Amino acid sequence: MAGMSAGPASAQFFLQSFDYAGLPVQGAEPGMVQPLPGATPEEVRAGLTWTMRSALNVAALQCQFEPTLLTVGNYNAVLLDHKDELKTAWDTLNKYFERTNKTKRDGQNALDQFGTRTYSSFATVASQYGFCRTAHSIGRDALFAPRGELANVAQSRMRELRNSLKPYGEQRFPRYIGYGYMPVPRLDILCWNKKAEWQVKKCGAYAWPPAVAPSASAVASQPASSAVAVQ
Repeated sequence: MAGMSAGPASAQFFLQSFDYAGLPVQGAEPGMVQPLPGATPEEVRAGLTWTMRSALNVAALQCQFEPTLLTVGNYNAVLLDHKDELKTAWDTLNKYFERTNKTKRDGQNALDQFGTRTYSSFATVASQYGFCRTAHSIGRDALFAPRGELANVAQSRMRELRNSLKPYGEQRFPRYIGYGYMPVPRLDILCWNKKAEWQVKKCGAYAWPPAVAPSASAVASQPASSAVAVQ
């Protein structure tokens, strides 16, 4: 019986999801964290840690449509279990912005902008499934990471999380949405008289239906009125 039992399964939106995995980062790479000019390695690490927390916060709000992802519960548990490391990261960022701005007020404004832009950078609609599945996986890893190692999770998974903001669909049986063309006779008034008779002198011989399906190049060269797009 023990061998037959299984833990709760997370949501599976596709038979085979896209693999968003990426190389580890330090935090200063383009597109990973909002720019922190002149930041020390410790400040960069703090920015990366706080960015990961922000992403999990966005997921907790955005992914509630699928409760089995556990994004809300995982996020709340991460806040509790890693509260000391998160507080250190926040204090480090606060000191960074105070150090790099003329006044304390300017530093606070810069910190607020950093937070707003960080949250906004994880907003997604087209890739909601991919982002939510990835955030679920990362939230689980963050929850079970030893205290003090949340930044290590951020370093190893941030590129994957950023990659998940790009939409991909089913990978096992991919479907491609495009346009095919069905040739039809010319329907413009020039080619027909008032009795609905084809005007050979004006439009040439009436060749319909076509004997052979037209090639893509032939279809592309036809007048717009002689082809109908079918999705």
